[in-house]
Amino acid sequence: MMSAEANAPALLSVQNLVHEFVLRKHGSRQRGVLRALCGVSFDIAKGETLGVVGESGSGKTTLARVILQVPRPTFGRVLFRGEELTQLRGRRLFEFRRFMQIVFQDPVSSLNPTWRVLDIVEEPLLGYRIGDRRGRQRKVAEVLELVGLSAAAHGRRRPRELSGGQCQRVSIARALVLDPELIVCDEALSALDVLIQAQISNLFDELRQRLGLSYLFISHDLPLVRKISDRIAVMHLGRLCELGPATALYERPLHPYTARLIASIPGNDPAFGIPDLAGGELCREVPSSVQPPSGCRYHPRCPRVQDRCRTEEPVLRPAFEDHFVACHYPFGVQP
Repeated sequence: MMSAEANAPALLSVQNLVHEFVLRKHGSRQRGVLRALCGVSFDIAKGETLGVVGESGSGKTTLARVILQVPRPTFGRVLFRGEELTQLRGRRLFEFRRFMQIVFQDPVSSLNPTWRVLDIVEEPLLGYRIGDRRGRQRKVAEVLELVGLSAAAHGRRRPRELSGGQCQRVSIARALVLDPELIVCDEALSALDVLIQAQISNLFDELRQRLGLSYLFISHDLPLVRKISDRIAVMHLGRLCELGPATALYERPLHPYTARLIASIPGNDPAFGIPDLAGGELCREVPSSVQPPSGCRYHPRCPRVQDRCRTEEPVLRPAFEDHFVACHYPFGVQP
């Protein structure tokens, strides 16, 4: 379903994923339920990069963690290599997690400050009891070299002795040491300066080509996501509002929310691929995820809102080849 290559089997298949957080006041009485994910579905093919964008609170990080089963979803299915992860427990789930790794947003705080680089990268091998000591040392040296670090020059250092970019390279090496097939990057570049971002994004692309990796790449930075992704999924208040090829989505957005995200990029030419966003009854405040609006969740801020939008929730449907949109009145498509 909705993969980059129709004939290619999906490495990861997310089907109607729902996750809820129970909100409590002072640890006792329930205040409400925050539905962070609401029926999210997509596939990632082997060797594909799917970018996920959306403003803060849209559910991106929850999506990443629920896919890895930390925590378990409230409802829905997550299939990895054809195996339903939501049904796995104990050792069986532990084995599958070896092939699904994550690179976190803050490269410094995600590393143990008291450990040396060699120990940090070797830890996953010890956890899975892979190889003897000499074999593990050889593997650690190989992956450090792969990410542009030297075991001799950097292996004995601690995180505080490294730059932010070097710490992120160590995080990537730690993710690679188990030979995963899917890497989840949760804002993995946002804490780095622009020059280091470019270097690390090029590293991600090089590793994908050399190792056949697949990525779920989460970011606020739409131009960066466009550069490294095959497809982009746009999230708003826990739902996918648009999903399509990176270039097509960027140059011809169908959903008003996607168009606003692109229009907000500094230095972007307002006339370049961005539809007219004038008019409409616009609300400045972002609606609450605890009490979302009826109908389309974007309608309080949408310049194209009509009565149908306030009462009927749109579903993600195909608009063009491999380009899907959840909008009653998308740009350039007959309703």
